[in-house]
Amino acid sequence: MDKLLDYEGLIYSIINKYNRRYDRDDLFQVGMLGLIDAYKHFDERQGTKFSTYAYYYILGEVNKYIRESSSLKVSKNLIDLKKSIIKTGELISQRLGREATKSEIAIYLEVEEEMIDMALQATNEVETIENVCNEVKIYDNTAPELLDLRNEIMKLPSEERNLILARYYEELTQSETSSLLGISQVQVSRCEAKILKKLRERL
Repeated sequence: MDKLLDYEGLIYSIINKYNRRYDRDDLFQVGMLGLIDAYKHFDERQGTKFSTYAYYYILGEVNKYIRESSSLKVSKNLIDLKKSIIKTGELISQRLGREATKSEIAIYLEVEEEMIDMALQATNEVETIENVCNEVKIYDNTAPELLDLRNEIMKLPSEERNLILARYYEELTQSETSSLLGISQVQVSRCEAKILKKLRERL
């Protein structure tokens, strides 16, 4: 168990972006639970580095904590601000014929750019594995199938697992995922559909 302390830096690298709105010590403890869970399930015969394997367990636990705390942590002001950001972005895009920049939106709404980031992050980070649940038609987040889904994801070949984790845990676009994995966007789209079908069949 002492060996797990070597991965404290990995936990901090994940929780640092949430420090402003969540207690750092609480986040670390949650991250440590994910690390321990990863240690229990890790199989070195799969050919995956432990740090890579543990990363997604830690991230999953942190996102679960944030999701369960979201009703208390995400204020109505931030939710309302996000709605204004979306509407303003669409308005500016229509007028300029291109996508609005964060600076332009901030100036229009008369808020700091940091507030734009906070509103978007606070309302987006509560969506992680629920996206996969929706894709495989699991809607009840308290159901035991949710744990089954996570276990099935971890059983996937490393290439497939990394694609799903990038798309639904990291919330990367298909284009960003293609760059990360070194495959085309078309391949990402086809593989994603195939993997989701496989998960549906297994569940």
